[in-house]
Amino acid sequence: MMNKIKNFFMGRYGMDQLYRFIMVIYIILLLISMISGDQVYMYIAFALFIYQMFRALSKNFTARRKENDSFLKLWNPVKYKFANLKKRFRDKTHRYLRCPKCRTEIRVPKNKGKIRITCPKCSEQFIRNV
Repeated sequence: MMNKIKNFFMGRYGMDQLYRFIMVIYIILLLISMISGDQVYMYIAFALFIYQMFRALSKNFTARRKENDSFLKLWNPVKYKFANLKKRFRDKTHRYLRCPKCRTEIRVPKNKGKIRITCPKCSEQFIRNV
């Protein structure tokens, strides 16, 4: 019996980042469906579950990898933006400013009063109160 199950799952695509993202959306929709009592959310969640299982059990590695790569192109900028905001929120000793010329983000020390800042990218100098 175990060999049959093992053989069935051999050569299948399995889980990736898109699978995990769909799983989170699936759980959120199920919770919304249970709280609100609206069946539409449950049907959408069920459709996502079917799609998720289709992807995980697929033997078409090329197509699933392309789907995951497309998802990551959209997801990674969002993920890095939130990681950057989290880092900035925790940093109590520095401020983050943008260069008025090239819009590069510059990290400068806090509580120094008026300082002259030179952009490392375009060499623009500007004065700010930090």
